[in-house]
Amino acid sequence: MLFRSWARVTDPAWPDVARVPDHVGGTHLLVTRHALVRQVLADPVTYRPDNALDAVTPMPATALRVLAGHRFRLPPTLANNSGDSHPRIRAIVADVLHPARVAAQRPWLTTLVRDRVARLSATLDAGTPVDLYADLAADLPLLVLARMVELPDAPVGAVKEFARAALELFWAPLDADRQVALAAEVGRFHRVLRDFAATGGGLAAELRAAGHPPDVVVGALFFLLVAGQETTSQFLTLLLHRLAGEPTVRAGLRTGEVAVADVVEEGLRLEPPIVTWRRVAATDTTLGGTAVPAGSSLVLWLGRAGRDPAVVESPDEFRPGQRGSRRHLAFGAGAHRCVGDVLARMEAAVVVAEAAPLLDGVTVVRPPWCPDNLTFRMPDAFVIAAAGPRSTEGARS
Repeated sequence: MLFRSWARVTDPAWPDVARVPDHVGGTHLLVTRHALVRQVLADPVTYRPDNALDAVTPMPATALRVLAGHRFRLPPTLANNSGDSHPRIRAIVADVLHPARVAAQRPWLTTLVRDRVARLSATLDAGTPVDLYADLAADLPLLVLARMVELPDAPVGAVKEFARAALELFWAPLDADRQVALAAEVGRFHRVLRDFAATGGGLAAELRAAGHPPDVVVGALFFLLVAGQETTSQFLTLLLHRLAGEPTVRAGLRTGEVAVADVVEEGLRLEPPIVTWRRVAATDTTLGGTAVPAGSSLVLWLGRAGRDPAVVESPDEFRPGQRGSRRHLAFGAGAHRCVGDVLARMEAAVVVAEAAPLLDGVTVVRPPWCPDNLTFRMPDAFVIAAAGPRSTEGARS
């Protein structure tokens, strides 16, 4: 269950805290209720983030040697940092991703998405299927992030391959051969990041100027290139797929009766790209009446917390604006709440506003498929085709 947790998110049988085994003989405490998940996230002293980036499949010596050959390191920087340096690093990243700077990217992104939607609409009208992941959502967050943190020019495909390789290497159940192959890919890109961390401008320069060592600069860039863009492209794909099956919501968007922002929040609640996150207990404690010995691994089921009937009125229905919709934990909570939440919301709002009309009069040829992964959904495609002559009502040119 651990590696396909989105598939059982509506199963009513789960207790508030469940003891579950993993694929290598380890045991974890799976936290399922919204209040308890939030309690853990809000208490970084009792429940530390030190294991957030640990590989869920222990790496064999062969893979570790590959990473060592590339001088790969992931020191505590953002998600896995419980030390005194975390607030200082986070403040620099938060300033780069400040809401005012995010808002400044919106006109550029809107133009880009609108142009893509026009081309995709013409392709559908010509009777050719389109892949809304590959042709629309996959690279948008990376292109925006590159502008905001002043990343150097790099092939988009290479960065995407690196990011997905990292998500698989650290969060998927793997055999040794696959780990070695992924370690080589992640290690090669780590070298590129080291070079940029030493000389690049933007965020890298600000971290250097604040006195952070090279490994910390690399670690921050590494995490942003994974969490700062790959998760958003996943969410855009999952949200568009969900909207394809919600004609009433799309009709409400056309008339203005349904707000784009409410659609985004309901999407985050029901289709979060990050379905679990981890913490480790620093001391003996209890959680929801369950004993939690020091050193216990806790898996926080964010996806299920978003469907907690104690929080949301209709937990399994896509009802934008319903009571509790915005109380989801898709971005976490507490000191380690996602620093890029405003950016992700802006990107999703633009895509919903501009691309929802594409979903009228289409049929789903290939729904997103998600591989086994503890934390990330990682959809690989979303192919649609015209079901017949398409109406242009509500479409944008």
